[in-house]
Amino acid sequence: MAVIDAEGYRLNVGIILCNQDDDLLWARRIGQDAWQFPQGGIMSHETPTEAMYRELHEEVGLQRQHVNIVGCTQNWLKYDLPKNLIRHGSKPLCIGQRQMWFLLRFVGDENDICLNHMDKPEFDHWRWVDYWHPLSEIVSFKRQVYESALSELAPLLFSQHVIRSKKHSNI
Repeated sequence: MAVIDAEGYRLNVGIILCNQDDDLLWARRIGQDAWQFPQGGIMSHETPTEAMYRELHEEVGLQRQHVNIVGCTQNWLKYDLPKNLIRHGSKPLCIGQRQMWFLLRFVGDENDICLNHMDKPEFDHWRWVDYWHPLSEIVSFKRQVYESALSELAPLLFSQHVIRSKKHSNI
């Protein structure tokens, strides 16, 4: 079971996977018109890096050899769940997510990406999108975390001039 901290936030990892063109893997939640990056809870026995590799495999079928870690956020980023998504009957109560975000470079073959190898897939479709595109499609309650993670990790891929011009042309 994923860890929920004393404040009610589920510890979680977010995965930003870029290809050789610096486009990002963007995945559609199964049976929904909702797109997001792969993400998932950290188990009590895992480090964030171990959780990231587990989630990468569970959600998109990739292994360590398919990616290189480019970097991760310096600090945890968090978001609150909308009141209607809080499961008040759950103990401990989870009010949101506290996330460590990883930027990975995909070095495998696109045929290595497999969304349906687990019993309960998270996603039913994926595509490559421009680096800043997710900010225009992510649900509103996650937008600030996505913007913070993308902004912090962008210098690992782009110069400052490219970051400013790309970001403002896609939001």
